[in-house]
Amino acid sequence: MVVPGRRTVWDCVIELTKMAQENCIDPRLWASQLSSNLKFFAVELPSTELAEVIVSYICWDNNVPILWKFLERAMALKLVSPLVVLALLSHRVVPSRCTQVAAYRIYLELLKRNMFTIKVHISGPHYQKVMISVANVLRLSKLFDLETSKPGVLLVEFVFKMVLQLLDATLSDEGLLELSQDSSSQWLVKSQEMEIDAPERYNEKTGSLEMLQSLNTIMAIELIAEFLRNTVISRLLYLVSSNRASNWHEFVQKVQLLGENSSALKNSKVLNSGDLLQLISSRRFGYSCDIKVTSSRKSNAIVDFGSLSSFAGLCHGASLSSLWLPLDLVFEDAMDGYQVNPTSAIEIITGLAKTLKEINGSTWHDTFLGLWIAALRLVQRERDPIEGPIPRLDTRLCMSLCIVPLVVANLIEERKYVSVMEKLRNDLITSLQVLGDFPGLLAPPKCVVSAANKAATKAILFLSGGNVGKSCSDVINMKEMPINCSGNMRHLIVEACIARNILDTSAYSWSGYVNGRINQIPQSLPNEVPCWSSFVKGAQLNAAMVNALVSVPASSLAELEKLYEVAVKGSDDEKISAATVLCGASLTRGWNIQEHTVEFLTRLLSPPVPADYSSAENHLIGYACMLNVVIVGIGSVDCIQIFSLHGMVPQLACSLMPICEEFGSYSPSVSWTLPSGEQVSAYSVFSNAFTLLLKLWRFNHPPIEHGVGDVPTVGSQLTPEHLLSVRNSYLVSSETLDRDRNRKRLSEVARAASCQPVFVDSFPKLKIWYRQHQRCIAATLSGLTHGSPIHQTVEALLNMTFGKVRGSQTLNPVNSGTSSSSGAASEDSNTRPAFPAWDILKAVPYVVDAALTACTHGRLSPRQLATGLKDLADFLPASLATIVSYFSAEVSRGVWKPVFMNGVDWPSPATNLSTVEEYITKILATTGVDIPSLAPGGSSPATLPLPLAAFVSLTITYKIDKASERFLNLAGPALECLAAGCPWPCMPIVASLWTQKAKRWFDFLVFSASRTVFLHNQDAVIQLLRNCFSATLGLNAAPMSNDGGVGALLGHGFGSHFYGGISPVAPGILYLRMYRALRDTVSVSEEILSLLIHSVEDIAQNRLSKEKLERLKTVKNGTRYGQSSLATAMTQVKLAASLSASLVWLTGGLGVVHLLIKETIPSWFLSTDKSDREQRPSDLVAELRGHALAYFVVLCGAFAWGVDSRSTASKRRRQAILGSHLQFIASVLDGKISVGCETATWRAYISGLVSLMVSCLPLWVTEIDTEVLKSVSSGLRKWGKEELAIVLLSLGGLRTMDYAADFIIHLRS
Repeated sequence: MVVPGRRTVWDCVIELTKMAQENCIDPRLWASQLSSNLKFFAVELPSTELAEVIVSYICWDNNVPILWKFLERAMALKLVSPLVVLALLSHRVVPSRCTQVAAYRIYLELLKRNMFTIKVHISGPHYQKVMISVANVLRLSKLFDLETSKPGVLLVEFVFKMVLQLLDATLSDEGLLELSQDSSSQWLVKSQEMEIDAPERYNEKTGSLEMLQSLNTIMAIELIAEFLRNTVISRLLYLVSSNRASNWHEFVQKVQLLGENSSALKNSKVLNSGDLLQLISSRRFGYSCDIKVTSSRKSNAIVDFGSLSSFAGLCHGASLSSLWLPLDLVFEDAMDGYQVNPTSAIEIITGLAKTLKEINGSTWHDTFLGLWIAALRLVQRERDPIEGPIPRLDTRLCMSLCIVPLVVANLIEERKYVSVMEKLRNDLITSLQVLGDFPGLLAPPKCVVSAANKAATKAILFLSGGNVGKSCSDVINMKEMPINCSGNMRHLIVEACIARNILDTSAYSWSGYVNGRINQIPQSLPNEVPCWSSFVKGAQLNAAMVNALVSVPASSLAELEKLYEVAVKGSDDEKISAATVLCGASLTRGWNIQEHTVEFLTRLLSPPVPADYSSAENHLIGYACMLNVVIVGIGSVDCIQIFSLHGMVPQLACSLMPICEEFGSYSPSVSWTLPSGEQVSAYSVFSNAFTLLLKLWRFNHPPIEHGVGDVPTVGSQLTPEHLLSVRNSYLVSSETLDRDRNRKRLSEVARAASCQPVFVDSFPKLKIWYRQHQRCIAATLSGLTHGSPIHQTVEALLNMTFGKVRGSQTLNPVNSGTSSSSGAASEDSNTRPAFPAWDILKAVPYVVDAALTACTHGRLSPRQLATGLKDLADFLPASLATIVSYFSAEVSRGVWKPVFMNGVDWPSPATNLSTVEEYITKILATTGVDIPSLAPGGSSPATLPLPLAAFVSLTITYKIDKASERFLNLAGPALECLAAGCPWPCMPIVASLWTQKAKRWFDFLVFSASRTVFLHNQDAVIQLLRNCFSATLGLNAAPMSNDGGVGALLGHGFGSHFYGGISPVAPGILYLRMYRALRDTVSVSEEILSLLIHSVEDIAQNRLSKEKLERLKTVKNGTRYGQSSLATAMTQVKLAASLSASLVWLTGGLGVVHLLIKETIPSWFLSTDKSDREQRPSDLVAELRGHALAYFVVLCGAFAWGVDSRSTASKRRRQAILGSHLQFIASVLDGKISVGCETATWRAYISGLVSLMVSCLPLWVTEIDTEVLKSVSSGLRKWGKEELAIVLLSLGGLRTMDYAADFIIHLRS
């Protein structure tokens, strides 16, 4: 034993080692003596300092075999950590491998021996200390630019660095490192020992040296392959691929470079190039990068999602289009004119398309094709819509030819890399080329045939060498064209894409795009439509020019910009003319420039203050005529929906509020004259603006629609405050704003009006009316004080409308405190009061209440009541809104007695009530819903509540013309809502009365009446939902269902013209047109969930007979027959879940989705009773249920939150709700809670949910609490789902990497 002195312990170690080396002592004896010395000096083992001393002693003055044996023995006895030794040797040996060939060979052997037994080396209490030592030696903090002391993270970095260093060394030896993108590897610092002479024994055997170098290179390559093949090492490397994409991308490129170019690899007896490349393939490591677009799913040895991997991406046969069922439902739902959406359809559909692409595992080609087909189906569904105050074909064409192209442009332009954008453009091209295989979908409606032909003509002219302008085809005589040049919807779509710069004119050369050429091109082809060309060149906007421009859409943004400039800076007459043109064909049929038309019209409602303006009154007054033209021009149902689809509703509301504020306070005696000679008063401008404003939110709906408990209905958030809040959000800058042309446009429009946030408090008059409106809905009228300004206004209005009723008898205003109007009867009842509009609106509820009370007591006849209210509405059309508000409140209170609609006092529906009943029966024929008789016993007279009777009597006094359209569009939905909320058969009675007035609206009115059947019977709603499932899944024998899918669910829309009369309406259309009136959306969503559960068993019974089920369970060879049957059933399950999620999202919105994921689904798992063994489902059915629920929950969440984090609020909600749900799952897996469902269902649900999240929605996983991830992964490991557990942990990022590494190390290999 060495006697201690002043020398350090390491001096003693070197002396002991030197003596042992000289005397050739057995390594075991040396190790024993060394261990005794270290214990004497109280050195903690394993010792990093000892490893440094021994390695330094060997390299390179004592590079002899016996010292390598000493080192090996020290490692075996754990005097030094093998990992520390490998780290030290990597810095010494690898850079000197060309001169220290034998040492490099020994290093490779040590690496091979110790890396594959890494679990042994990290067990014990010194794990963290060892890894910190390794990190210090290798300077691992610089590898990922990460400072950490977590041993698991350091272990992953160590493994990656060792493999990468070996890879770089091999590439350098073969002269390939310079070919990699990272040619200056940080590992390969040139060694200073390179100039030292090689050992003498190699001087005479140069051939032997070269051979050993070659063998070392081969061994290094084979060792790299072994690392990639080894389960533990490859799993640790997978953590790098998941969390350090750039580092992993470089690593993969280097392996590919080695595999494709290595000469040494050709001499290997155990490995070839294909094997090496396969080991690093993206399918094996789940490798993906934004630069490389791929639809591959992670699978094989590294990532294996089990049975759900195929479930996530099935696209068998007819189910291909069904994958995009949510698109069809959202498109069709947007056509409902009863409610506008404050959120742009572009934003909604962009998010939906990304969601479906990820969850379906689709390519961008399939995603674009799904969008186009859904858009074309939308048009074909209602090629010739029924007449009525509902959106018609213009709205559908806007969606198909403008919104969807803008969505596609969004999806392409939001990519970060040019190469990805080009890839997406190529996918767009192939998707549009495939559209040619669907001639039935491409047939244009009659009103679009001319535009489609012109688009085809433009392509033919281009191919014929003509100087094609933007719309030169408009002046080409179609007789000069080939007979077969007729255009279709694809030609219009292509033109729309070219206009957005996501396609170019090379599309004209596609095979089959157009046929024929023009033999003789006309001598001169103008570059624009003649009328627009003349205008751009400076022609005046006279009457003839305006008529021409109104009927033909602009062909370019430049033309619209010129028109907008005239509307803002021109003379008063030019402003009116320009506004008129903008509201014409450019708005409704200018699909290539429609977003710009909508933007300019919205800007016109917030015109700038003239530079020389000095008047005390608001500058808006000077724009009165122009503003009125715009407001009237965009007031139709279709135009409002077009603004809604483009996301302009919030800014539109914000622009209308100051107009209402100013003109509602302005003197009614002032008027302006239009060029046509028509007089426009302040009342007219205010009424038109106020009526349009109210159409943008559900102002007339009673408080009961605010939902059940704390879950609001979807429409209850549409308030002035909410619209302004959305508008104000556009002012907030965003990092992604430059890549999102839609958000950028909305932001620019909002800023053009005002760069400051706008609130309701900014409009005191509007706010006063709004508060009064809310009080009117919530409680009965009160607070009218005799002699007050409002009382005087009420008196004047009563005198004007009912002053001559029954001679001197007058009506008493509510709470007036007087027995009669003071002197009103003696005044001229024709005198028109000159109050500002806001003052009149405040008085209207009291006027209507007094009239209704007088009618109840017989002092006013029903006819006089209707006539008086019509006079009031004619005097100030905006008063109709307050009348609607009052009637809505009074009907919901139910305090008024019903009146007999007998044809004497009130109009009678008897003439066609039976016809209405017959047609309602036809419409609902396939639903199986019992329709109550409209006249029980055949003799009961029809009755309506008095306010409803008064309301319908008022509305039928209006003419069905363009002048009354905008007011009927306000009153109509309110009337239907009120009638639908009253006892059956109020709505059919109202429909019968209106069909007598508007015979051409018969189909629409009857269809509206048929929807109310479901509002009075919860069982009818359930039956309708059941029909939706049966039709979609093809589980019934009804002719309409055919093979299920979108066609069976939505059918032909409502088109009696197809069949020569009223025909059954598809269940999906019925549901989409009535669900907004449902009050208890929570219960409906629970019923949808229940139907999903039961539909799984129906699918199994229909798609998998008992015989098939037995074969699937017993056949061991996995026949193709069995696999096909199971795949079909899984596809149907996915379709059922997709339908369920879509209906829940549409019905209940965000609130219901949150409630469902947080409470309803966990409650279902906990409450399911499996005690009844006779009804217990088979294991396969139970497993299918689990998959269905997993897909359902993920889709609901994706619809509500999106697949990314574009919105901070959305991210927070997702994190809270999803975290709560996964905490429930973790509690069950930890044994804290017991579920009541079948074990197969529970396991399938968990594995399915996690599989979908990690494969489709990895961003969600990064937001989940670390402890929850650990619990779920532990549960998956117990079920044998180790690979899925690893993927889940890997997506947790650095916060779970330490646990993930430990998880991997301790798994059974």
